[in-house]
Amino acid sequence: MKPVRSVLFVPGHRRSMIDKALASKADALILDLEDAVPETEKQLARDTVADVLRTATDSGPQILVRPNALDTDHFGRDAEAATNSALTAFLLPKLFGRDDVVRFDAVVTAAEVSAGIDRGSIGFVPSLETAASINRVDEILAAPRVVGVMAAAAKNADISREIGFNWSAEGTETLYLRSKVVVAARTAGLRVIMLGLWQEIDNLEGLARFADTNNDLGFTGQVLIHPKHIDIVNDVYGLSDEEAEYYRGLVAAFESGTERGLGAVTYAGEHIDLAHANHARQLLTLAGTDD
Repeated sequence: MKPVRSVLFVPGHRRSMIDKALASKADALILDLEDAVPETEKQLARDTVADVLRTATDSGPQILVRPNALDTDHFGRDAEAATNSALTAFLLPKLFGRDDVVRFDAVVTAAEVSAGIDRGSIGFVPSLETAASINRVDEILAAPRVVGVMAAAAKNADISREIGFNWSAEGTETLYLRSKVVVAARTAGLRVIMLGLWQEIDNLEGLARFADTNNDLGFTGQVLIHPKHIDIVNDVYGLSDEEAEYYRGLVAAFESGTERGLGAVTYAGEHIDLAHANHARQLLTLAGTDD
């Protein structure tokens, strides 16, 4: 899975909303078959998502699908409908441990075989929205197919009910769980570390502060529920032209120094060495500006 800054949730049964999202500047979409879809519309959502995947193009955003949980009657049919070579990953809900990921893997492997696509070609992005999943994050992120992670920290949602925190925009109450997820993701070598989500649709200043805080903490992108949030989140989690120029210059200065037998050089008035150059290279790669 390629790095993403903005990941927009869209109800799987709302084709007009999906079409608008496909034309947006979001880096990826999550087509939801779970909570955003009423029980009476589950089959419509599966049919709609299957059709979207059949007609998807490489020029559009990456597509993820959130199926219903393992303990529902829907998951097997969700996996069968959404398994397609155009699907980047399944966003896995309601996890409690590594065994849940293995169960998902078995069903998706069968769906891949049935669809005639390569086994293991579809990734998994665990959605950490239970206390147990946060507690067992290391084992979950080491499970098969995992290509990214989403940490839930939303107001009055599953995770707040599970852990019992009182949500605040500053996020002090979730700092531990967010930090734990970032460290586990980096340990697992993941480049897609998403946070969800900001629910105050018209509070754009609050959104920007929220995104800044989590970008500083190490998250690489954010899950969104409204298109008006895309530009702000893309700006926060991306690199500005000035920042990209600074980091390219830093790498060039370091490489010039190594050609002269130096292990460290001064750049823009700062001491830099290999660690700084590697950090700059990573930021440029994640932002897609390392050419």
